[in-house]
Amino acid sequence: MKLYITDFRSHNMAAPAQISQDELQELKEAFDTIDLDSNGHISTDELNELFKAANLSLPGYKVREIIQNLMKAGDLHDGKVTFDEFVNVSSDVNSTEVAKTFKKAINKKEGIYAVAGRSEQSGTQHSYSEEEKVAFVNWVNKALEKDPDCQHVLPMDPTTDDLFTAVGDGIVLCKMINQSVPDTIDERTINKKKLTPFTIQENLNLALNSASAIGCHVVNIGAEDLKEGRQHLVLGLLWQVIKIGLFADIEISRNEALIALLRDGESLEDLMKLSPEELLLRWANYQLEEAGCPKINNFSSDIKLFSDLLDSKAYYNILNQVAPKGDEEGIPPIAIDMSGIREKEDIKRAECMLEQADRLGCRQFVTATDVIRGNPKLNLAFIANLFNKYPALKKPENQDIDWSSIEGETREERTFRNWMNSLGVNPRVNHLYADLDDALVIFQLYEKIKVPVDWDRVNKPPYSKLGSNMKKLENCNYAVELGKKEAKFSLVGIAGQDLNEGNRKLTQALLWQLMRRYTLNILEELGDGQKVNDDTIVIWVNEKLTEASKATISGFKDGSIATSMPVLDLIDAIQPGSIRYDLIKVEDLTEEEKLNNAKYAISMARKIGARVYALPEDLVEVKPKMVMTVFACLMARGMKRV
Repeated sequence: MKLYITDFRSHNMAAPAQISQDELQELKEAFDTIDLDSNGHISTDELNELFKAANLSLPGYKVREIIQNLMKAGDLHDGKVTFDEFVNVSSDVNSTEVAKTFKKAINKKEGIYAVAGRSEQSGTQHSYSEEEKVAFVNWVNKALEKDPDCQHVLPMDPTTDDLFTAVGDGIVLCKMINQSVPDTIDERTINKKKLTPFTIQENLNLALNSASAIGCHVVNIGAEDLKEGRQHLVLGLLWQVIKIGLFADIEISRNEALIALLRDGESLEDLMKLSPEELLLRWANYQLEEAGCPKINNFSSDIKLFSDLLDSKAYYNILNQVAPKGDEEGIPPIAIDMSGIREKEDIKRAECMLEQADRLGCRQFVTATDVIRGNPKLNLAFIANLFNKYPALKKPENQDIDWSSIEGETREERTFRNWMNSLGVNPRVNHLYADLDDALVIFQLYEKIKVPVDWDRVNKPPYSKLGSNMKKLENCNYAVELGKKEAKFSLVGIAGQDLNEGNRKLTQALLWQLMRRYTLNILEELGDGQKVNDDTIVIWVNEKLTEASKATISGFKDGSIATSMPVLDLIDAIQPGSIRYDLIKVEDLTEEEKLNNAKYAISMARKIGARVYALPEDLVEVKPKMVMTVFACLMARGMKRV
């Protein structure tokens, strides 16, 4: 369950007497996860999903009964349920199941600490989880324990606020980003010695813009927030970075052994559509089934609560199943002592289980108390780390599998996916085409570029099994219609079916135009509404280069861009003296030297405050589209009076 408090004052309502402000907040967060278009109401078809999101496990008959009561009372309008009505239902003294379940969920919130001060935008109180702080500190300590550049702040004491101070100079965050996605940040660009307020600001810019580039949502986080160590923002960002690293290899194109999780009657395409969380659930159940144990049943796709794991028995059996048996050459066996599974007290049994996890080097993230309480983030991190170290899967020798159909993500696809995720689209995009097949994410992107969406025309999940794809196709048709009529995109030959079926080339064509418009909109806002196109950007770039006595470019296909020198020169023109030319090679470059220059250029662009999503290889290969975004982002930075 999220711990960040959002603003629900727009509903102009006071909390009912039976519900505390904390409980009201829990309900609002749940409501927002279902109300994707933020129009303040949901359909009755979504009510059951809403109860699940709020950890209010009600049987189907009870939900139907509630809907009938609302209809009798005349509280439903066109089959819609507002937030106020949902709160009233939840606070109804007659809904005893709701009250009991909700109280149980609230009681799990021990260890939640209020943050000093309030949000300036919403006026609401923020909070953070002490248990998550402890877990993240321990993970960072272990990950960076041998890094010479972090010894001034490590090891951090997890029982204090060391973490919130340690992130203040940006070095730890930069290092953790590289831990999760290696080579995201060129080490040469991190300021490490004799830090000043200015060089610290640069490090924090570098960390935030690089985090955005790997798919973190950092829209509401600024360098000042990190410098001041605002707890909820620091933990929120750090969790995103850690999670991206933990999930990196839980993807079939990077780990073909995951195909062992394919079920009878299921296609490879079906398996490839699963999110990392869903694959972890599938993996856990696979190991339990191999061990002859009951499966985990209520591990929801977003891992709300691990209630089937709270007694530690499932974890015990998974550990025993994945522990090395000594079958492979050079890997010694590790025996799991299962005697603790018979311990009657939950907390003691959880501690015994973690002692066995420690034998595998996998005790990270959770304490016995975290297991019992079912902290979703920490239990998810625990099991992901266990999978990464001991997947205990073998690539099946099955000739029926079309191995050629397993295509890895291209650089361009990764750029699009990370860009969308950095904007905070819901749900998060794990697989570019499968996660866009109902166009809900695309509609959110339209709103980001100020193209209005008529949400009454949009079909929203959960979709019924019968006609599910038809509902998604209707959405995709509407998405193409919006692109042609409202956004004025060039979508010749693109139909809703192409988005629905995941046509790679045509889906990317739409995504590119969305990303391009988003970038140009930023420039137009900085330029007081003046229209911007490719020529406008090239002219601005060449003016800045000429002012600094640097060589100009002919356009985004200019061959000199392969050396990254035009980008580096422009950065130096925007922020004089920022580029260390002694670190780069200018003439007779090998491919490796070109790539080194490009890595330095991309990181330096982010360091001076440009939110660049392109990758170093895009510069080396002179990919015009991505090159345009690099220069456009630098132009946006140059137009800011920073």
